[in-house]
This record gives sequence, C-alpha cells and structure tokens, in this order.
Amino acid sequence: MKFHKLLVFMMVFSLAVISSPTFAQDDDDDDDGEMMEEEMDEEMWQAQMDEYTARKSDLTSQLDALNTEIDGLKKRLGDVKFVEDNANNILWALVGSKTGYDEYKTKFADAEKRVNACKGPDDAADIEANLWPYLTDAGVSGRYKCLPEFWDRYNAMKKKIADCKGKMETGTYTVVKGDCLYKIAGMKNIYGNSRLWPAIWDANKSGVVSAPPRVAKTIPNPNLIYPGQVLKIPTLTDAQKTDALKRTNSYKTKRKMKTKSVDSGDMKKEDEKK
Repeated sequence: MKFHKLLVFMMVFSLAVISSPTFAQDDDDDDDGEMMEEEMDEEMWQAQMDEYTARKSDLTSQLDALNTEIDGLKKRLGDVKFVEDNANNILWALVGSKTGYDEYKTKFADAEKRVNACKGPDDAADIEANLWPYLTDAGVSGRYKCLPEFWDRYNAMKKKIADCKGKMETGTYTVVKGDCLYKIAGMKNIYGNSRLWPAIWDANKSGVVSAPPRVAKTIPNPNLIYPGQVLKIPTLTDAQKTDALKRTNSYKTKRKMKTKSVDSGDMKKEDEKK
C-alpha cells in the first residue's frame, strides 16, 4: 500500500514538473497578444481621428457656403422689403392713410362679428343702418374694402346680410286656457300686434311643435286651439307682416276672434258636434 502511494506521488510530481514550462509559455503568449491589441487600438484611434478631421474640414466648407448663401438671401430680402414699402406707400396714397386703415380694420372686424351673429330681419336692418354705411362709404373709408384682405370677406358679409333679411327664426309658445291666436299675436313678447295672427296660423296649420295626448296636433281651424299645444312663432319679414295684415282685413268673420282655447276634455264634445 505504501509503495502504491509513493508511486502515485511520483507520477503527480513528474507531471507538475513537465507542465511548468508550458504554463510559462502560455503566459508569455498572452502578454504578447495584449501588447498587439494595444498597438492595434492606438492605430485605429489615429485612423478615426484622421477621418474625423477630414469630415470636420468638409463640414466647415459646407457651413461657409451656407453662410454665403444666407448673406445673399438677406440682401434679396432687403431688396424685397424696399419694394414692399414703396408699394405700401403707393397703396396708402390711393386708398387712404395707415391710420385710417387701422381704424377701418377694427370696425370691419366688429361688423363681421355682428353679421355672423345675425338672427333675423331686425338684426340685419340694424347692421345696415348703423354699421354698413361706414364700410361701404363711397368716400375714403369705403376704398379700404377693395384691399385683398377685406374684399372676399366684404362680399361674404353682403350675402349673409341678404340671407338674414329673409331668415325665419322660429320661437315657441305654449297655449293656456283662454288663449286664442288673436290674443297670442298681440302679446308684447310675440308680435305686439293682434292682427298678425294669420302668420301664427300658417306656421302651425299643418302641425304644431308638440301637444299633450288626445290633443290635436294640427290647427285646421284658427278658432280652435287647445291648452298644452306648443305653437311655432316665426320671425316675420316686413313683407310677411304686410301679407298677414291684409289677410286679417279680408277675413270673412266680422267679429274679432273671441273663440277661446278649450280644454282637451272638451274635444269629445267638439267631435260630436262635427
């Protein structure tokens, strides 16, 4: 057994002695490789520096060219500005002054807001009476509307005012017991003129806005309206008012409309009479 252990020890020792030079050689090889890598990295770094230097020089040349181009554009811009100033001076001499232009621009914007918010013939009439004369004046102020920034907007406002004159803005009124069309038309918050009742009848003859259950949804007879019916109250143009007044004058019924609105419970009696 002792001999066997001794033999194993000698074999291990022999292997260790034989392997030592090999390990040393490997270490030397590793050192040489690291040195080569360090030398290669430095060369690559220098090559990159040379490349970046060349690119910097190229970009500097491009920047110089762009600066030259910018200087040329600035000069052209100055020339254009000079021409523009001269053109503006000629324009103000034709249409008026810069101060007058600024004033017109402000009033034009105010008028434009009013026109866009126009709700009916009354608004249109007020605009034409109080704002439009200044914008369309044949004198100096009226010339500004011919400028490009105003001309299309001016024509658009003209069209809107014309449309607004004929605009039918519809309100509503809910019938209560004791009402009749004559009475409703005479209310201050409706027309303030009882003789305009035919206009309300025309608007609701073929159908009211709404009505309670079992209550008529139309008004074929102007003498019969019912509580709960929601009537359309149209805004009238001057021509429509004139027409309504003529129809009132020619209405065959000699008495004023005294027929009151009836309760929905009385509809059965009306049907039986028919």
